[in-house]
Amino acid sequence: MLNIGITLGDPAGIGPEIVAKSLVDMKDRQFKVTLFGDKNNFDSMVSRYSLNFSGINNIDFIDTGNGKLIEYGKVSEHAGRVSINSIEMAVEYAMKHKIDALATAPINKEAIIKAGSKYIDHTSMLRELSESKFITTLFEVNNLRITFLSKHVSLLDAVKYVKRDNIYSGIRETYEGMKLLGFDNPKIAVAALNPHGGESGMFGYEEINEITPAIERGRDTMNVFGPIPADSVFHYASLGNYDVVLSLYHDQGHIAAKTYDFDHTVSMNPGLPFLRTSVDHGTAFDISGKNTGNFISMKEAILKAEKYALKYKVNYEKYKSEF
Repeated sequence: MLNIGITLGDPAGIGPEIVAKSLVDMKDRQFKVTLFGDKNNFDSMVSRYSLNFSGINNIDFIDTGNGKLIEYGKVSEHAGRVSINSIEMAVEYAMKHKIDALATAPINKEAIIKAGSKYIDHTSMLRELSESKFITTLFEVNNLRITFLSKHVSLLDAVKYVKRDNIYSGIRETYEGMKLLGFDNPKIAVAALNPHGGESGMFGYEEINEITPAIERGRDTMNVFGPIPADSVFHYASLGNYDVVLSLYHDQGHIAAKTYDFDHTVSMNPGLPFLRTSVDHGTAFDISGKNTGNFISMKEAILKAEKYALKYKVNYEKYKSEF
């Protein structure tokens, strides 16, 4: 039976709540679940919200807390440590093939730094813990898939990063990531940086000097198109004209996906030795502890893990020598 690992995220946020509500909503699921998090905090929340876990079987719980209840909505070193412990233990299980995929609830960056983490986010932590050669962030929402040239940097630094070698690497990693998900020859669209694709240099030269040369290099071995103006490329991809869009900076792709369908946007990280899926929202400290968290994105992350887990495992073994 498929075993999906789920980290509960920061226990001061909505992670435990949205995971619990997802599991209640999927009582008829045909897979096993292994939870990683603070069990005392989780059980207290389930009782407080009167969530009905009767009839839910095949759940294992790996307790990464110390029994101390967490104050909702507060950044704390202790909550950050629980988050780190959960991720480390989940990666260990994944690397030993004790779970088939990993779905993660949100963590708080400030909390994990307080707890001594040298990583600023899930992605960098997962890459180092698994010793992965590359890792791509890929959004999927309905037919729309998006990867990112850069993520957690300033907009100014993101623009500076738009260089032909970086773009080619982004195209290559997008291609490899899509193969891991089962797309043998994915159609990759590269978004433009400037309005209207720069209008032949009228609004900027990045398309001429950096982006187009990288795309032309990629066409030797990959099915890549662009640069296509960002005000239209995501729409075309949602219609199925392209399998994936390489976004040139964080918000360019995030805005497109979340405007299209906020609740059903799921993040994945092709390149890891195991499939990782995640919600694409934060810990929501402002509503944690109020029983008002929307669990749809967490449920979608778990369902994406179910959808791709076994296919991903097969393809990783097939293609890993190429990375």
